[in-house]
Amino acid sequence: MVGMLAAMPPPAPLFAQPDDARFRSRGDACPGALRLHRADDGALARVRVPGGVLAVEQADGLRELAGELGDGELYLTSRGNVQLRGLDAECGGELASRMYELGLLPSERHERVRNVVASPLSGLDGLGARDVRPWLIALDALVCASEEAAGLSGRFLFALDDGRGDVDALGADVALRARADGDAELRIGALDSVARIPAEGAPRAALLAATVFLSAAAGSGAWRVADLPGGAGPLFDEVVRGLGAAGLPVALGTVPVPDGTPPALGVVAGSGDTDALSVGLPLGRADAVRWRALTDLARDHGAGELRLTPWRGVVVPVVRRERASEALDALEAVGLVTGDRSPWSGVGACIGRPGCAKSLADVRGDAASALGAGSPDRALPVHWSGCERRCGHPRGAWVDVVAGPDGGYRVSVVRDDGRRAEPVRVTDGPTALADAVAAARHPHT
Repeated sequence: MVGMLAAMPPPAPLFAQPDDARFRSRGDACPGALRLHRADDGALARVRVPGGVLAVEQADGLRELAGELGDGELYLTSRGNVQLRGLDAECGGELASRMYELGLLPSERHERVRNVVASPLSGLDGLGARDVRPWLIALDALVCASEEAAGLSGRFLFALDDGRGDVDALGADVALRARADGDAELRIGALDSVARIPAEGAPRAALLAATVFLSAAAGSGAWRVADLPGGAGPLFDEVVRGLGAAGLPVALGTVPVPDGTPPALGVVAGSGDTDALSVGLPLGRADAVRWRALTDLARDHGAGELRLTPWRGVVVPVVRRERASEALDALEAVGLVTGDRSPWSGVGACIGRPGCAKSLADVRGDAASALGAGSPDRALPVHWSGCERRCGHPRGAWVDVVAGPDGGYRVSVVRDDGRRAEPVRVTDGPTALADAVAAARHPHT
């Protein structure tokens, strides 16, 4: 399939802005690899990477594209996808052709809807109930083969959780979670209600749920389950009826949405004589040096792949145990985040100025200026935003640092239930800002 598509003439690039009513009426203006977004620093392409799994050849190809066509850096998203920025508006044809050649565009019509997060350590550390890689492969193939699925929004999200509760906590529209008894649980949106189904039918059930959503959303303008006028409850009931009609045994239950935690940074003990390495990218971005360090390690001493995480990190699987500590030190030496004591641990930001016209500040530069010498373990994550949209902010409890029109920032804590503490207004420069952020992140220190 990929080879056939690679031989076809690449489609002309298409641009859309989020407020463009023409695209909103057709679904949404979420960017992709074939639908570029105009930003202040050039065109932006978002490359879907289902489950975050990249072969090293694909990772090398993305680095080359970023260097030749963009600003030279790769940006990870909160769904484990990759963005290229600073692209020339005329590069769309070449970008598409090379994406096909890399195997990153198996279906032109589905390239924006292949939004799947998966437990990054699945099958590596023995803690999950099952390895979800077979689910991932099957679901991606089903989505790409479905004419109905092509109508999903670029914001619709699937989650494949191996049972540890990490990606089930990310607010997916359709989530599958493995059970210790070998079955699977299907969750719709943020409901506590789940449908227990046979594991072998789980990918088919996830696609069915997505197509039932499309029928329920018709005419409503809903892009995601949370947008449905009637909420997720009626949709869940309809999905359960659809599962029964499709011949899948269903048992209903109640399982609260888990809190979810990202993979620990550092060496992750694996099975046999291999480990995995889990690292973070400072503010979710990697230049060519950092990216090459990861791909060289995966190629020479790992399994030949990278796993990008929804927490803007990277897992290098199957590194021989005797090399793991040395390899982690090498990644730290090029500036990757290898432990919770790093000042970059848990720190995120939107693109800010100059990349975004809506941003009121250079939030990435200001975040770097305000970083302390390190942070205690389990500190609240902090997200810097250039405007009230707060693009890319985390879920759960977090510290909200948002730029204001007066040149300063407002710092507040968002609790697990979504309630927000009274913000502290800071206009006195990096030191005062660093103190305010530290006080919010570590309220008991």
